[in-house]
Amino acid sequence: EVRLVESGGGLVQAGGSLRLSCAASGFTFDGYAIGWIRQAPGKEREGVACYSTTDGGVRYADPVKARVTVSFDNAKNTVYLHMNSLKPEDTAVYYCTALKIYFTGRLCVPLEYEYRGQGTQVTVSS
Repeated sequence: EVRLVESGGGLVQAGGSLRLSCAASGFTFDGYAIGWIRQAPGKEREGVACYSTTDGGVRYADPVKARVTVSFDNAKNTVYLHMNSLKPEDTAVYYCTALKIYFTGRLCVPLEYEYRGQGTQVTVSS
């Protein structure tokens, strides 16, 4: 059974940093697009970032570009989202996602996923 468990959210002041973790079980990252999405109250889901393990392609959404980085610890089967210079508009529940890649040569899309974790709350105060 594929399972994704996020952690690391919390309350942080504007300008601060957080590192979100996503521990995966039931599969390994090879052959998957691993991503992060977020959803703020009353708003649509928003893609944050994704990484294609087949070719190393990575995509960051414009609102967070240059402020977030995705990294992996394959030994722990864990993916991280490093977020810097946080803004109040970054407040949302952040979810880790996974999508099996069947066709290579196409950059991942953060909002395309099969599996999603339960989320972790990030609140940025002004």
